Amino acid sequence: MIYDPDAETVRESVKESVPAEVADAIRTLIKWSGDDPRREGLMETPERVARAWREYCRGYGDDPAYHLSRIFHEVGGYDDVVLLKDIPFQSHCEHHMAPIVGHAHIAYLPGDYVVGISKLARVLHAFAHRLQVQERLTSQVANCIWEHLKPQGVAVVVEATHGCMTGRGVRTPDVIMKTSRMLGVFRDDVKSREEVLKLIES
Repeated sequence: MIYDPDAETVRESVKESVPAEVADAIRTLIKWSGDDPRREGLMETPERVARAWREYCRGYGDDPAYHLSRIFHEVGGYDDVVLLKDIPFQSHCEHHMAPIVGHAHIAYLPGDYVVGISKLARVLHAFAHRLQVQERLTSQVANCIWEHLKPQGVAVVVEATHGCMTGRGVRTPDVIMKTSRMLGVFRDDVKSREEVLKLIES
C-alpha cells in the first residue's frame, strides 16, 4: 500500500509494465559491464532497475509551484525569518547518473503570507527527483519560492556528496559540495544575509 499525503488516500501499489526496449537496454548494460543478464540473480534486474528509475525521476511529473499554492495570511504579526534546516534529499547527477545525497536549508523572509513548512521540502524534492546538477537544483528551489511565494528574501543552501566523485573518477570520499542562492534582502543587504547564514550554520 502507498500513502499519498496530498490526496490523503491510500492506494494499491501496482507494478508498472516496462517497455521491452527499456529492459533490453539494461540487459545490454549488464552484459557490457561484464556479467551475464541471463543468470538467475539478474533475470528480473532490468525490470527492477527500470521501475526504480521511474521512482528516482518522479519529479518530472511533479509541479513544484503547486506546493506553494496554498498560503496563509494569518501569521499573528510574525515578520521574521522562516527557516527549514537539514532537509534530506536524494538526486542523481545528469552527467553520470550517479547518486547525489545531501541536505538542504531553505529560508525565506515572508511578505504578506506564509506557506506550510512541509511545502518547502516538497519543492526541494520535486526538483531533486530529476537528473540534476547541484548548482541548478539550488537555483531552481530558490527561484520557485521567490516567484510563487513572493517573499522579501529567499536563501537556499545545499550540501551534498556526489557518487560520480566518491565512487569513480578521483574516488575521493567524504567530500561535500556546498552551494547557495540568495535573493531579495538576503542578496542585497549584508546584515540580513549574515543573519540567515548564522541561523543556518547554528
